[in-house]
Amino acid sequence: METARTATLIAATITTGLISGLFYAFTVAVMPGLARSSDKTLVETMQNINRAILNGWFILAYLGAPLLTAATLVLHATDPDTRDAIVPLAVALATYVATMAITGRINIPLNNALEQAGSPEHTDTTTAHTTRTTYETPWNKANTWRTLLTTVSLVLLSYALTLH
Repeated sequence: METARTATLIAATITTGLISGLFYAFTVAVMPGLARSSDKTLVETMQNINRAILNGWFILAYLGAPLLTAATLVLHATDPDTRDAIVPLAVALATYVATMAITGRINIPLNNALEQAGSPEHTDTTTAHTTRTTYETPWNKANTWRTLLTTVSLVLLSYALTLH
């Protein structure tokens, strides 16, 4: 049982760290870089990124993080000697689930609307600008929250590792 607790906690920490790092990279590099680009470039690039990110590696980490955290929480809750990790694990899971809620309610609908806008090379500059302005600011705000929440989750999982 100890091996299972350790393995799931390490795997939860790694997968959460990967997703937190992804969101962080968008917050500090990708979106600020695209902010310096033309409207059509931002729209086209984000459309391409949104298509490319839907792959097995991303899904494995994105869905694996909460599943592994939940499994770790259950494994720690069943052993009286490891119950000191329950609170940080529960909060880590809650903050990650909040991240998923933000993604599902804000980022994914914005990504879908961006895709529905069509190819920016076939639109005029006014349409590209409108598409960008309805997408960029709300997406960035939501992504900042996702970055913060997954970072909190990562810190709590790391703390749980120290308790282990």
